[in-house]
Amino acid sequence: MQPAAYLGETQASEEQPPSFTRVQDNILARRERQLLNWLCAHMPPVVTPDRLTWLGVLGAATVFSGYAASNIDPIFLWVATLGFILHWFGDSLDGSLARYRQIERPRYGYFLDHSIDALCNLAIMTGAGLTPYIRLDAAYFALLGYFLLCMYVFLFNHVGKSFRLSFLALGPTELRVSLIAINGWMYFAGEEKILIGPEIFSPYDLVLCGAGAVFVLLFAVNVFETARRLRSEDSPPRSSVMAHSK
Repeated sequence: MQPAAYLGETQASEEQPPSFTRVQDNILARRERQLLNWLCAHMPPVVTPDRLTWLGVLGAATVFSGYAASNIDPIFLWVATLGFILHWFGDSLDGSLARYRQIERPRYGYFLDHSIDALCNLAIMTGAGLTPYIRLDAAYFALLGYFLLCMYVFLFNHVGKSFRLSFLALGPTELRVSLIAINGWMYFAGEEKILIGPEIFSPYDLVLCGAGAVFVLLFAVNVFETARRLRSEDSPPRSSVMAHSK
């Protein structure tokens, strides 16, 4: 899950107007940037940003297919993991390559990238909810929280001229790594059930519900803090208020 983009996001693929500042302090950011810079310098001309974008879409479709097929055999969870790698490669490299080659299309790239991210994240979490290990409502709750964070990022991008790519030192790449780790956990541990009241959950459900709750809390806290700051900054001068009151 990407802010973000949702599961995905998408960390290095956002193209926004130059007046916006990218804020990225997630754990893997520096190493990932070094790798992306190296890849950009070694990409053949046949590899274009648009083709990388569609490779990311193919990766998300592979995740969905692998998850859905895990009902047949758990081995397909590794197909889903391969899909995450493809999704990261295409989604993280498309914008970086455009900037490296100086062929950015800021408005088009920004709009298309985040629109596709939303659909890819929906496909990924729908696939997770179709596995025999994860409830669909648990997967969608995590996705809901992620989408709320994305909404905050887009709103703050407009009012604060800053594009925040991580929360709690975690970004889209760390979320992909976490989902890959859950894939391995599900493959080796298998189906596990926990009875909570009248409902049956798995430990994977609880992890996703916990992540969703954290996302919702981060959204609420950041919205409150930003609204408080903007209210103070946008308050009219005291002299103007006094003039209108006379």
